[in-house]
Amino acid sequence: MVDIARARKLAERIKVLVAEALDRVVKDPDLGFVTITDVKVTPDLQHANIFYTVFGTPEDKARTAEIIEKNRGRIRGDVGKNLSIRLTPTIEFQTDEVPETAAHMNDLLTAARHRDAEVARLAAKAEFAGEENPYKEPRSAQDESSDEAK
Repeated sequence: MVDIARARKLAERIKVLVAEALDRVVKDPDLGFVTITDVKVTPDLQHANIFYTVFGTPEDKARTAEIIEKNRGRIRGDVGKNLSIRLTPTIEFQTDEVPETAAHMNDLLTAARHRDAEVARLAAKAEFAGEENPYKEPRSAQDESSDEAK
């Protein structure tokens, strides 16, 4: 039987253990400032996707990804020692694109807000191009009687 709550608890535990393992197990000084943002564990507890972000330049991010991938087995071993389950899930590291996407969305929303303000400013000064009501109205009886008097 699949227990989603257990998978969620295990994911939180793995998140903490991986963060500790990056400090304890990986001794490479080139490892960047890594933040474990999320862990997704399959309902059968056999596989864990670990999402992380790295602070720095794209070169720092690439170097950190290489270091993490090189030490993935050691990190999994350290996580397995500290978990209280029979089988240690396989782990896969993936860079988390959410912060960059959120920043880009904020930039787009700010630009749209500025464009809306400009349109509102221009609309406030706008005037009709022709008459106020450009459509032909049916003539009223009063208009017809004034035409006959002429």
